[in-house]
Amino acid sequence: MKQSIDFSFDDHPADDDEKPRVAWAVSVVDDCDGCADLRVEVTLENEGAHATGVTAHLAPGSARRLRAALAAALREVGEDPGP
Repeated sequence: MKQSIDFSFDDHPADDDEKPRVAWAVSVVDDCDGCADLRVEVTLENEGAHATGVTAHLAPGSARRLRAALAAALREVGEDPGP
């Protein structure tokens, strides 16, 4: 089973010839044989470079740690990380 949660592109300008935009996707999966449990899957890849990205299979604790790191980064730039 794989359930897609969200997908989008980063906010880098699309017309930058030196650094492409990055696509990101978040899913929930239970098809990781080595994981033996549900995982939050986060995939990052350059725009247009399908199937060449890096995918992380995060256990709930690791997903919470990533969420906390993103919240801390938002606070650093003066933004409210929300709930």
